[in-house]
Amino acid sequence: MQKEIDIPIFNKRQKRSSKPRKKSDELLKGAFEDHFFDFLRFVYPDAEDIIDFSKGVEFMDKELFAIVPNRESKGDKREADLLAKLYLKDGTEKWVILNVEIEGGNDVDFAFRLLQYNYRIRDRYKTSAATIVVFTGDKNQKQPTEYKDVLLGTILSFKYTTYHVFDHSQAFLLETPNPFALIVLACQKALLEGKIPEEELSQERLTIVKALLIQKYDRDKIMRFMGFIKNFIFIKNKDINAKFDQQVRALTGGTIDMGIIETLKMQERREGEAKGRQSERTKAKEEKRQIAHNLKNKGIDMQIIAEATSLSFKEIEAL
Repeated sequence: MQKEIDIPIFNKRQKRSSKPRKKSDELLKGAFEDHFFDFLRFVYPDAEDIIDFSKGVEFMDKELFAIVPNRESKGDKREADLLAKLYLKDGTEKWVILNVEIEGGNDVDFAFRLLQYNYRIRDRYKTSAATIVVFTGDKNQKQPTEYKDVLLGTILSFKYTTYHVFDHSQAFLLETPNPFALIVLACQKALLEGKIPEEELSQERLTIVKALLIQKYDRDKIMRFMGFIKNFIFIKNKDINAKFDQQVRALTGGTIDMGIIETLKMQERREGEAKGRQSERTKAKEEKRQIAHNLKNKGIDMQIIAEATSLSFKEIEAL
C-alpha cells in the first residue's frame, strides 16, 4: 500500500439478492462514518504520524452533489456516497470522497470514472486528491488499479491504491485490534448469504461479535456495531435472530439488549429518511440552479428562466 495520504475515494461493488440494494448500501455507509478514522488507521500504518485526528472529520453531503451531480441517474447510481473533510498534521485541509456502488464490478469505465472524480475535486476545490478503492465483492472480482491513455507521445496515467476485503484472512482480521477489520470480515461473511444455512451464517455473525467484545471498545461503539452486524449480515429467520439476541445478552452479561439496539436503529432510519428527503430537495434545487445558470449564459429571457425553473428573479440574478 502506498504511504501518501490526501483524499481517499472508496468503492464498494457487489450484488446481493437477499435484501434491498439501498439498505445494504446505507448500512455500509454508516459503518464507514462511524469508523472513518479506524479505516484510515487500517489502510495506512503511519496514519497517526500524518493525520491530525484531534481535529475530527466533517461530512459534507451538500458539496458532494456539486462534485457528482449525476449521482442518482440510472446509469451512474450513487446511493450512499459520502464526502468528508479532515486535516493533516502539517496543517493542510484535505477532502475525502466515499463512492459506494453495488453493481458487479465489471464496469469497463471504472478507472476512468475515478479519474474524473479525482480531477473534479482538484479543479473545483483547488486541492490535491489521492484515491483509494475498497472492493467488497467475491475473490474473483475484477480490481482495476490504473487508468492509462497514450496518444502521440501524450501519456495520461492515473494509478490509485486498492484494497479488497479478501486481501486479509479471517484469522488476521479477528486478531487485529481495529474495529474496521471486523467490518471487512462482515463484508466477507455477507457474501455467504444464500450460500450457507442461516443457522451457520448466524454463527459466523456471532464470531465477529465475540471478537468485538474481546477488544473492549466503549459501549456506544459496541452498540452501533451490533446494530450494523445484525442487519448487514442479513438473516430472515426470526427464531435464529432471537437466538442470536439471547447469545449476545449472555456474552455481555445482560448489559447489551439487541431489542434496544433495534429500536435505536429504527429511530436512526427514520431520521435518515427525513434527512434523505431534505437531501433530495437540496439536489432538486441545485439542479434547477444549474439549468437556470446554463439558460442565463445563453441569453434566455429572465421570465422564461423563472417559469422553467420556479426560481425567483433574485435567485437567477445571483447566478
